[in-house]
Amino acid sequence: MATKDAPPRWDRKMQQRLARGEAAALGELYDRFASLVHSLAHRVLGDERAADGITREVFAHVWEHPDAYDPKQGPLRSWVAALTHRLAVQRLRATETAALAREGRESEGSAEELERKIRRASVAARADYIVTSMPAPLRAALDLAYFQRRDYRQTAVDLGVTEDEARRRLRLGLQLLSTAHDAGAPPGARGGT
Repeated sequence: MATKDAPPRWDRKMQQRLARGEAAALGELYDRFASLVHSLAHRVLGDERAADGITREVFAHVWEHPDAYDPKQGPLRSWVAALTHRLAVQRLRATETAALAREGRESEGSAEELERKIRRASVAARADYIVTSMPAPLRAALDLAYFQRRDYRQTAVDLGVTEDEARRRLRLGLQLLSTAHDAGAPPGARGGT
């Protein structure tokens, strides 16, 4: 069993392979995380082409700086998500600041509005990350309750579990989601990238 100090074996091996310059490792990393990176970037930026650009930047950064990932800080997935978030927020801030300058609306109110927009995008991206990262049983329970409008009794029947188990899954899933607003960035973003 892995300890907090020992990251998953795949993460360590991937970092070593990237550090050796194995192009196949970058391909595997891309296959595993490209949809996560693109969806987080799109969630923050709200623009497909900008999200494509951030996706390229993230994988270029990982390729050029594989030692920037510290396995002791957490999983590679979280580090990649934090890097994506940081780059997407930088791009959003730069794009929005430039747009405000073009419109001649550089004011304190505009800066506050920009920060609120960035905060909302960060919270939404973190919520997406949490949902895609949570265990499948919790995600399935939330999907039934939220998207299909099932109560906990119907959720229990649909999942083939007890009502107590359905309530537990829903409660845990909602507790995880409630952390999205607290941090506003994917896990690992508070640490350095």
